[in-house]
Amino acid sequence: MDITFNKNEDRNKLLLSELRKRYAKIKLGGGKHRIEKHKAKGKLTARERIDYLLDPKSKQIEIGAFAGEDMYEEHGGCPSGGVVIKIGYVSGRQCIVVANDATVKAGAWFPITGKKNLRAQEIAIENRLPIIYLVDSAGVYLPMQDQIFPDKEHFGRIFRNNAVMSSMGITQIAAVMGSCVAGGAYLPIMSDEALIVDKTGSIFLAGSYLVKAAIGESIDNETLGGATTHCEISGVTDYKAENDEAALDKIKSILDKMGDYETAGFNRVQSSQPKEKSEEIYGIIPASRSDQYDMHEIIKRLVDNSEFDEYKAGYGKTLITAYARIDGWAVGIVANQRSVVKTKKGEMQFGGVIYSDSADKATRFIANCNQKKIPLVFLQDVTGFMVGSKSEHGGIIKDGAKMVNAVSNSVVPKFTIIVGNSYGAGNYAMCGKAYDPRLIVSWPSAELAVMSGNSAAKVLLQIEKASLKKQGETITKEKEDLLYNEIKSRYDAQVSPYYAAAHLWTDAIIDPLDTRTWISVGIEAANHAPITRPFNMGLLQV
Repeated sequence: MDITFNKNEDRNKLLLSELRKRYAKIKLGGGKHRIEKHKAKGKLTARERIDYLLDPKSKQIEIGAFAGEDMYEEHGGCPSGGVVIKIGYVSGRQCIVVANDATVKAGAWFPITGKKNLRAQEIAIENRLPIIYLVDSAGVYLPMQDQIFPDKEHFGRIFRNNAVMSSMGITQIAAVMGSCVAGGAYLPIMSDEALIVDKTGSIFLAGSYLVKAAIGESIDNETLGGATTHCEISGVTDYKAENDEAALDKIKSILDKMGDYETAGFNRVQSSQPKEKSEEIYGIIPASRSDQYDMHEIIKRLVDNSEFDEYKAGYGKTLITAYARIDGWAVGIVANQRSVVKTKKGEMQFGGVIYSDSADKATRFIANCNQKKIPLVFLQDVTGFMVGSKSEHGGIIKDGAKMVNAVSNSVVPKFTIIVGNSYGAGNYAMCGKAYDPRLIVSWPSAELAVMSGNSAAKVLLQIEKASLKKQGETITKEKEDLLYNEIKSRYDAQVSPYYAAAHLWTDAIIDPLDTRTWISVGIEAANHAPITRPFNMGLLQV
């Protein structure tokens, strides 16, 4: 291996080490002290509950682990959004599991908690996956109630989705393993079946203190809304469990007896590992964002047998379109090429930029995958569409619009991996979050923004200089450099993959070597939902 490979490898392994350190901290939730207090009540933590529930040694992926990171610091923080969400297998059945983390503000709902719960329900609805709620929450975080309570995408949307999923026949099971109060009390009862843990679980619209204040009645919480009350008097819950483990065992038993599901029919054969060494990805992804690399080499290390059939290989070379298999599943890959390429006319095209011919090729390929019922995988490392008079006169807006239209109207499931840059309209054309990928993840090497930090800082600096000049201030070279560095530092924090993951613009930041697992689990989930409408681009036909 050459020295560039070694430098790239060192850089990417450092990024991976940072990812692991940050994830280890997040897994502690509210911290060791709160975990000890939680366990002293005889309760498992949210992560322990999920680990106990999911089948041993089966594949699992975590959604939104970094949600809320570095947010709400004035309120003490909200690690992982105060809720743990995983897609995994229970009694051999693929499910999505949502567990409140009561070590984080007693499981109270911050704005990001609501967004993350809605994301879990969106995944369940899109893929018709059974969803299991492990409830242990004090309800809405009152100091921020105006940001979580009344709007369309706030707390109340959860119960609306409960009702919609029920009408769709999507199985919902809830276990009340701690507090379940006020409006949150509707979630388990709007599920198909509800369990409650004796002595630690409770459900009521208003706790004993509020009941006393509101109507003057004196009553303890256990009598008001404990397991015995709801299993033997009100009939609100269906099963009473002795402890957390018993409740989780009951869920396993319920799932074990479910009937099979109708599949979408995506093609799968026996899985094969890539022939090329997957760990070489670390040495291929450049340490510098301005350096080139060949995306073909990344694809070889992701797909079965390192084999793929490239569509229109000699045309529109700044995008790679290819048929391949990942963990046995047939996929169509649309990937940005970061190398500078030469056209047949001898013209040079910048890597990572989408040109008219690239957009045209991608549009046709996406249409083909929809016709053949092949899931799409987008590998993003894009700076945007080509600009300038030649591109404008050549109809780049029209060709770009067709590509965006094809992505928007695809009926096959889409999965997006942000490898490097994800800037501007390139993010849209390559199936960013706004274009409904079933799952969207980034590698630690990713950046998401309207433009790069350097470009944005230069633009913002010019605006700042013009403003200061109007005020009669003289800009020295030293002051200009200081302004530039301040602006770039602020902007760089926002283009970080952690910033994107904190705001749930992506579902996860992952080790590149876990990419095959994420895509495979995602396609298996999507296979639960048969395609019910034809692919149609409307007026913008290919």
